[in-house]
Amino acid sequence: MNRTSTALPSPAKAWNELREGNVRFVAGTPRHRQDVDRRAELVSQQFPHAALFGCSDSRLAAEIIFDQGLGDLFVVRNAGQVISESVLGSLEYAVAVLHVPLILVLGHDECGAVRAAIDSQSEDAPALPAHIAHLIEKIVPAVRRASGQASSAFVNPTQVDAGDVGREHLKDTVTELLEQSELISAAIAEGTLAIVGANYVLREGHADLSIVVGVI
Repeated sequence: MNRTSTALPSPAKAWNELREGNVRFVAGTPRHRQDVDRRAELVSQQFPHAALFGCSDSRLAAEIIFDQGLGDLFVVRNAGQVISESVLGSLEYAVAVLHVPLILVLGHDECGAVRAAIDSQSEDAPALPAHIAHLIEKIVPAVRRASGQASSAFVNPTQVDAGDVGREHLKDTVTELLEQSELISAAIAEGTLAIVGANYVLREGHADLSIVVGVI
């Protein structure tokens, strides 16, 4: 079952719900629902009010840090929040079929994938397993920009700010999402969708707004 057009929340309302949920999480006052009655409500339908694409890091549990319950978020995660065909297909499903009004792209500090990308550019970097190397390829351009080094030069990992790399990679992720998905770009142009890029701070628990595409 799909939402009717009259029941569609705005991108601004969806973002406000996530923002307020994160405030509750930081304050330690959650109110999300995942009880027996809620499970029963969701057996034959789902109406998530946002999609979240984030890193697979175990400390980045999407529903918890935004105080959302069952059926509230459509979540796609992989190490380093790297765009792939499966990610694009999943997010397009969220937009075209589930009619979510918001995609939140979530990065975070102390990211293992970002650290691996930085270390991979050092002169004595060991060879990585093939699939890990493929995964972090898309983070390497952010490493290069943050380090100020040309693509052919080695990088000293101790002189690269991982936070800068993470923020640059978040920009790249949002840009690639827009460039690779005509469906998502069209929904933003129509005003039915917005994309928010945010960085989650592990110690404090808050998600800091960094990028907005569309109207929230």
